[in-house]
Amino acid sequence: MKPVKVGLLGLGTVGTGVVRIVEGHQEDLQSQVGSPIVIEKVLVQNKSKTRAINVSSDKLTEDPWEIVNNPEIDVIVEVMGGIETTKSYILEALSRGKHIVTANKDLMALHGPEILAKAQQHGCDVLYEASVAGGIPIIRTLIEGFSSDRITKIMGIVNGTTNYILTKMSQEGADYADVLKEAQALGYAEADPTSDVEGLDAARKMTILSTLGFRANIALDDVDVKGISSVSREDIAYAKRLGYEVKLLGIAERQDDYMSVSVQPTMVKKTHPIASVNGVFNAVYVYGEAVGETMFYGPGAGELPTATSVVADLVAVVKNLKLGVNGKQLGLTYKAKKLKTDEQIASKYYLLLHVDDRAGVLARITQAFAEYEVSLESVVQQPNPNHSEAEIIIITHDASKASVNKVLAAFESMDVVKSVKSVYRVEG
Repeated sequence: MKPVKVGLLGLGTVGTGVVRIVEGHQEDLQSQVGSPIVIEKVLVQNKSKTRAINVSSDKLTEDPWEIVNNPEIDVIVEVMGGIETTKSYILEALSRGKHIVTANKDLMALHGPEILAKAQQHGCDVLYEASVAGGIPIIRTLIEGFSSDRITKIMGIVNGTTNYILTKMSQEGADYADVLKEAQALGYAEADPTSDVEGLDAARKMTILSTLGFRANIALDDVDVKGISSVSREDIAYAKRLGYEVKLLGIAERQDDYMSVSVQPTMVKKTHPIASVNGVFNAVYVYGEAVGETMFYGPGAGELPTATSVVADLVAVVKNLKLGVNGKQLGLTYKAKKLKTDEQIASKYYLLLHVDDRAGVLARITQAFAEYEVSLESVVQQPNPNHSEAEIIIITHDASKASVNKVLAAFESMDVVKSVKSVYRVEG
């Protein structure tokens, strides 16, 4: 049995996990694909560095072109990260007929259509299951499991760092800044946490999921993004009192072929299963016209969960190689992209207002909602013990984003409204 030779770009956390699984599960892998899978060459930054796993020095290289240009290598597994330079390696590898497995969400969110088109041109596979939700097999599910259905909505927790922070704030009543420091100390958050906490990481993942789910080329710029850095302990407490949990959700919706994609802190009804997804775990809800609601849950990061998805893709590539069907399941897009306007995007909203504590204020507030045809589900007014202003907590019925924005603009001109403290979407 001729071995399938693999080039590995990167030997960090995930790369180490890939080596562990490929070498440690060789018997299982051979039984699935009918031949050995051998890691032929590994790209590292420094060959003399001490590593968590033993790889013979003759397999290590600091030159990526030793892998890309090696005619004996059948598949390249990319877990090094980066965008433009990494893209150049992958495009060249595809032009040489090599198949690609990648965990690079940034690369696929920004350049996925170009890479997939190149793969189709050369009859190659490009698989990227690990780019979105670690060990959760959501990409293969969207491409294959829902191939006979029409997806109308994808909603998920796709960033473990922000979910950990919001979970700790909810369970312990802690402040955002304190929990962020703790997350950094534990290694859940980077020294510069901007990509996670401002929703950029989740936006890239939702770009990939919505493109696959809706079969249209959704770009990163099409995603409306808001992070969690403005979520306060007060917001969390009010949400819990009203029967909600605050989660950073990616939400992609399609109705009559018009689409919207967003990432934003969202108040989720406690009875909804996604409200109980805590810590660094991820979950993705997929709604299909035929199947209804489905939920996928599991670890969203980590060495072995992510490496498991990478190696599963590697097995799929090798099986296709044996069958001679590489390049046939790329998840290419064929639908025209039609984005919803603010008038077409509708949901419930939660608002927390600080207002003058005097007679007639509530009537003026509710009149503004009535003027722009936003109906209200609940309204609570109460004094604030910390200052002289009153607080008004409002949850609307379904309303268009455009109408809610008009209400917010109206509040800016009202002298009785001192601040709009919070505005969140409501789900469940």
